[in-house]
Amino acid sequence: MDSSWETLILGEKVDMESISMAWAQMQQSIVDYFSDPAVWSNYLFTAIKVILIFLAARLIIKAGTKALDHVLVSRQKGRLQLDVRRTTTIGKLLGNIMSYVVNFIMILMILNQFGIRLEPILAGAGVVGLAIGFGAQSLVKDVITGFFIIFEDQFAVGDVVQIGTFKGTVEEIGLRVTKLKSWTGEVHFIPNGTIAQVTNFSLNNSIAIVDVNIAYESDIDEAMEILRETVMRIYETNVSMVKPPEVLGVQTLGTSEITIRTIVECQPNTQAAVTRELYAEVKKALDARSIEGVKLAENR
Repeated sequence: MDSSWETLILGEKVDMESISMAWAQMQQSIVDYFSDPAVWSNYLFTAIKVILIFLAARLIIKAGTKALDHVLVSRQKGRLQLDVRRTTTIGKLLGNIMSYVVNFIMILMILNQFGIRLEPILAGAGVVGLAIGFGAQSLVKDVITGFFIIFEDQFAVGDVVQIGTFKGTVEEIGLRVTKLKSWTGEVHFIPNGTIAQVTNFSLNNSIAIVDVNIAYESDIDEAMEILRETVMRIYETNVSMVKPPEVLGVQTLGTSEITIRTIVECQPNTQAAVTRELYAEVKKALDARSIEGVKLAENR
């Protein structure tokens, strides 16, 4: 009984001594590793290489972006001029693709500096891409829809569009999402795959409609003549109007007033500003000629 206890105690002492010796050896190896100048030199060279790779990637992206801008500008000024809307959109899309590719290559080169082999990563990327193709169907749909939006020229950067319940200016068309900025400042990110119907307000000229209500007692011919003089005077100075305004005449007969309608063709998305200016000047002109019962109708 006593001999077994002695054997057990001696065994525990031997184990503690081996653990202490192993711990001491590990500490010494760690100290030797970090005190070796060659290790720090290797770390320093690796850090310098990583910084150089990062800076080179940033320079390539910057130079590529400037080159794209230069090519697009030269295309716009050449004999065979391209649509500014499409060139701007395609330029931003190519810039995004270039940025993705350069950043991906940069990450692979940085991983290689830390001794990570690239062959398994590239092989795994192919498998992951295949899995994404089967599993992430919404992502694939977004990319395909974005391609057709640009190919069919449904809308471009700078256009004012309405997508579903969102209306605003297109700031960017990416491979996956479209960035839309409303006139109040909100920015909406809309996945391309969810875009089912788009209303583009920038393709054609817009029409400004000005309806003016006058009393039955007023002289209609005089009121129409005042409208013609006023809108033609504004047309001479307003660059947003592309055609002379037309005073169409009596639009409706109300219970207590007569509505006279005037229309004018304007540049895209300028009809609101033109309408406001016409309303203000017409009201002043009618007041100056003492046309009774003047009331400006809402824009219909």
